[in-house]
Amino acid sequence: MTRLSLTFPLLIVAPLVCADFAQSQTTFAVNDAPISAEGRLKWATVSTVGPASLTGGLFSSGLGTALNLPSEYGPHWEGFGKRYGMRLTGVATHNIIEAGLGAAWGEDPRYFRAFGQPVGSRIGHAIKMTFLARYNDGGLRPAYARFVANAGNNFLSNSWRVHSEADASHASVRILEGFLGRMTSNLFQEFFPDLKRRLFGKKSDQP
Repeated sequence: MTRLSLTFPLLIVAPLVCADFAQSQTTFAVNDAPISAEGRLKWATVSTVGPASLTGGLFSSGLGTALNLPSEYGPHWEGFGKRYGMRLTGVATHNIIEAGLGAAWGEDPRYFRAFGQPVGSRIGHAIKMTFLARYNDGGLRPAYARFVANAGNNFLSNSWRVHSEADASHASVRILEGFLGRMTSNLFQEFFPDLKRRLFGKKSDQP
């Protein structure tokens, strides 16, 4: 199978599965008020240039430089800088689209922890919240703004990427990587406060 054929089934099936799951839910039990316009701006900023995002860029760009992918950038510091900059523009574009488009129908881009639940349930929560979002009415529904942002950003970026990765196949793989990255971020946000509490004796933040 091509990478394109492996990716598109996920893009088609995931929203349908999420929609079916969301219909069986009532409300998302969190105490936080619906996100404000200021909150959306803060989320987009921190998600783009916050420590977690910038550190993640170091690892992904370093790996790409070590493997010399794409080869047009070269296996040197200049190539590392180009890869880092390319990733940052993609992350920024995605977050701006998700935060802005989600505001139109009240989709909250933030992740809320499943505090106090069994570990298995928390892992499942982090996975499903890759494709679901809380809305202003407190309900859970498919994260449509996230789907559009992920696909739109990766196909749009073909216009400024190097030739070897500026095609539909590579864009589709990047979409899949985007969902996997979001899932990893959710798992980190879910369990890092507990790890921090164990290591440094700090109180774990509740959702």
